Amino acid sequence: MSVERYDVIIAGAGPAGIATAVALSRHPLARGARVLCLDRARFPRAKPCGGGLTGHAHRALADLGLAVRVPRVACATGRIVYGALTSEVRLQRPVDIVRREEFDADLVGQARARGIEVVEGEGIDDLHVGDDDGAGEVSLRTSAGRALRARVLVGADGVGSRVRRALQAGAPRSPHPLRLFKAEIPAPSGLAIGQGTMVYDFTPMDAGLRGYVWLFPVAGGRLNVGAMHYPSRHLPGAEIDRLLRRTLARHGVALASPARGWPAWPYDPRAAIAAPHLLCVGDAAGIDALTGEGIAVGLEQGLVAAGAIAAGLASGDLRFAGYGAAVRRAVVGRELTLDSWAAAALYPASGFSLALSMVLCDPAVQEMYAARISGSVVLAREKPALVGALARHAVAAASRLRQLVAGRAVRL
Repeated sequence: MSVERYDVIIAGAGPAGIATAVALSRHPLARGARVLCLDRARFPRAKPCGGGLTGHAHRALADLGLAVRVPRVACATGRIVYGALTSEVRLQRPVDIVRREEFDADLVGQARARGIEVVEGEGIDDLHVGDDDGAGEVSLRTSAGRALRARVLVGADGVGSRVRRALQAGAPRSPHPLRLFKAEIPAPSGLAIGQGTMVYDFTPMDAGLRGYVWLFPVAGGRLNVGAMHYPSRHLPGAEIDRLLRRTLARHGVALASPARGWPAWPYDPRAAIAAPHLLCVGDAAGIDALTGEGIAVGLEQGLVAAGAIAAGLASGDLRFAGYGAAVRRAVVGRELTLDSWAAAALYPASGFSLALSMVLCDPAVQEMYAARISGSVVLAREKPALVGALARHAVAAASRLRQLVAGRAVRL
């Protein structure tokens, strides 16, 4: 069997994989590198995501020279709901809501227009690092029966990533994944939610969900609705779907059929995301544990990965010993690490969430997070402001908890 050789093979053509490929094509140290991007699916394909392009996502797209060319709805208001309590915050820069099916497919088109080889309907079935001739390549077998070799293999192949599994073979068992449920439906007539408003409803936390339900407007008079569940406690998929439906009913929204659910790994700064000739980006490396957001994460990690790969190709050192630390030092890694701590506080396994009262009752905290979503603030750099928020909460906690108890009058 003939073997095709590449410098870099990227498994997965979602935002993280395309960002890595495009960034490599623009990197001066990677000029002339032969790059192949494979995806087991064919585009457009379904993806469990609210479809929000934050300020960080827009900045990464600009750095990559990519454009948003699909229909979008600009949302300048975020509404936070818990029972009878409601807070609204204005965003300095609106979040653009897109359909992931359209957005991801268009990114593939933009990559191809730049001469990047993207093959759909072909994934990786097997991989082996190192071979008989000691070349230090990665040997691959694809679902199409092709034999490939590469100096570098990038795992951008999502929660079921074969690269992630190879990296973590023999390591302590990974934590349980996040659960994401999503559906898109026609927006009901007379819906109280404004066209430019994103809704985050934490009411189902009282009924066992460790996360929130979202309602986002999308183009064509439709709604993207869904739920995120953090794995601090087990909750069957059928129960998450039930809580999603009951929460949506509070907003005058009904689902005709069950929402589709997917798992997703939360980012863990301690987890292995690289080894000689291998590294992970996007969902394979872990998404935002607090919100489940993955678009900006994948785009930003792709830029970091491309820098590491280009340097490795130029030097011949493809061990990627510093890649995990480079991700942690980057803005994306610092924000993901902060959110991993915040998620553990906001979504406890049992009992009442003290952190939720701070989120709902402290306008300054809401403004800080709105600025972060807009892309004007990196919360991981705002330690004095975060310490101040904790100090205010220590003083006002009793009063805020009383407000939350009053808001719990709404039951699902």
